[in-house]
Amino acid sequence: MSVQAAAPADDPRPVMPREPEDGACCQSGCDPCVYDCYWEALNRYEQAVADWKIRHAERATVTQRRSED
Repeated sequence: MSVQAAAPADDPRPVMPREPEDGACCQSGCDPCVYDCYWEALNRYEQAVADWKIRHAERATVTQRRSED
């Protein structure tokens, strides 16, 4: 059974943030820069995906055990 098959509709996989478009940075040293915000969002996304994978691996294991019983 695939992990995705065990995924409930109320816990979708996190969506990757969009990278700023070319020219979004004004090169004036803003703090925070649009890229700083993007990188922070990307770090949060990567952690959210790791957490999501753990949750769904656990659900797949529980589902598999139940089907074997």
